[in-house]
Amino acid sequence: MIQQIDHVGIAVRDIEKQVHFYTEILGLEPGEIEIVHSQKVKTLMFPVGEVRIELLEATSDDSPIAKFIEKRGEGIHHIAYRVDDLQKHLDELKSHNIQLINDKPQPGTKDQIIAFLHPKATFGVLTELCQKI
Repeated sequence: MIQQIDHVGIAVRDIEKQVHFYTEILGLEPGEIEIVHSQKVKTLMFPVGEVRIELLEATSDDSPIAKFIEKRGEGIHHIAYRVDDLQKHLDELKSHNIQLINDKPQPGTKDQIIAFLHPKATFGVLTELCQKI
């Protein structure tokens, strides 16, 4: 079952150049920068109530974030929903012929596993499901 919106991912060219806006202008407190090797990204989360804003910077030219920015520019990349049993949700989606990018959970940030649904199956919105571990 979907529990809540976990975070909104924003693709950026340079996290360090964005931090001032989120901290000084919006008054948000940043978490720690993390590298997610499986996704080839550097991330920084800003809690906003129970939801987080996630800045995503590519760590490689072949990263999905690098490709996204090259094609569309910086901006909202995905919305992530927290679920209680990620593999169960993926199996259920497959049974409904929903196109997945990941049919098995992948390592996410240090406290989560993740999987993406293809935007063709979600009306153009890249959707991430994540589970706390």
